[in-house]
Amino acid sequence: MIEPIDFSTCRRIAGRAYNGANGKKIAVEWNGAVWMLKFPPSAAEKPMALSYTNSSICEYIASTVARMCGLDAHETRLGTFTNGKIRTVCACRDFTAGGMIFHDFCSIKNTVIDSDTGGTGTELEDVLETIELQLFVDPVSLKAFFWDMFVVDALLGNFDRHNGNWGFLIDPATERAKIAPAFDFGSCLLPQSDDATMRKVLDDKAECDARIFTFPASALKENGRKIGYVDFVRRNADGVLAPSLARILPRIDFGAIDAFIADAPLVSDLQQRFYSHYIRARYDALFACHH
Repeated sequence: MIEPIDFSTCRRIAGRAYNGANGKKIAVEWNGAVWMLKFPPSAAEKPMALSYTNSSICEYIASTVARMCGLDAHETRLGTFTNGKIRTVCACRDFTAGGMIFHDFCSIKNTVIDSDTGGTGTELEDVLETIELQLFVDPVSLKAFFWDMFVVDALLGNFDRHNGNWGFLIDPATERAKIAPAFDFGSCLLPQSDDATMRKVLDDKAECDARIFTFPASALKENGRKIGYVDFVRRNADGVLAPSLARILPRIDFGAIDAFIADAPLVSDLQQRFYSHYIRARYDALFACHH
């Protein structure tokens, strides 16, 4: 098993701040690069949530699996940070280091003056229209990235891919833009699940199926309703999703994924079995008949 990284002794970088509602975030220097440490939301921040203590682990596993699937996703590490008490943190390599400026899709959506909807709207038709009309990057490349990200989010059960957590990097010197790596995978792999829930999912197919076919759903909407991943994939596997499925599915190697999870630091035996089982179960429901 890989040893967890103790980020407590890393130099903290003042003057760098990060958006986002879930948990605290600080910048540190580790291994010659800038990393953003994401702390799990506290009970005060998420009082109605069952548990968010697994969110750092889920983010690390999901983002790494996304990279293994061929998606351009942010690089992450799992470790600890001690400040009064020991916290499990996910370190995300800062892709804005070097002067790049990040603009989320929400802000880009607001630049499309021909659109009748605001930046935060996640109706799929409006998102696709914005991709076609935006002037920052090639629409064909952006649409391919969007659907690749959707396929990976479907595999990992991401319920919070909204317009604020993907977007573009812009070089202020040249004003050239490129697509930013996918990030913010903390809402994948059922982060609220405690040990009892994990055992239910492992031992009871109906419990597992409920967490695949019923929830979580995508944050994207069709006709005002959140998109169910399984239904959407099955309806569109031979249509808009076909190129992404052809790119992503051959890259999914469960031997490599299971080995990675088994080596992950700070992950219990139960969690290892749960994450490997859940990813495979989602794959079988979503994609097995298309591969």
